[in-house]
Amino acid sequence: QVQLVESGGGLVQAGGSLRLSCAASGRAFIDYVLAWFRQAPGKDREFVVGINWNDGRRDSADSVKGRFTISRDNAKNTVYVQMNSLKPEDTAVYFCAARRLVLSTSPDDYKYWGQGTQVTVSS
Repeated sequence: QVQLVESGGGLVQAGGSLRLSCAASGRAFIDYVLAWFRQAPGKDREFVVGINWNDGRRDSADSVKGRFTISRDNAKNTVYVQMNSLKPEDTAVYFCAARRLVLSTSPDDYKYWGQGTQVTVSS
């Protein structure tokens, strides 16, 4: 059983930065893909950034390219997303998710989910 816990959300002004963390308990991330999704009120859950734990390959949504960067710390079994130049449209609940082996942008493909952390960007 994989348990994921997000942290780092909060309120920030447009143009500011936040770093979100996702820590795993119960088992290691080896052979897993870790991804961040977000969901704003009234909208579908959407892919933001993801990383393959083994080879470090990454993917990101067009809306966040050049602003959001995903990284990992193997020793801490933690994945991060550094979010810079935040915009009001980035406001959402951000979820950490995990699945085996293959990076996917579909939330339906992910088995394990954290509880989410709120990011609010004021204009």
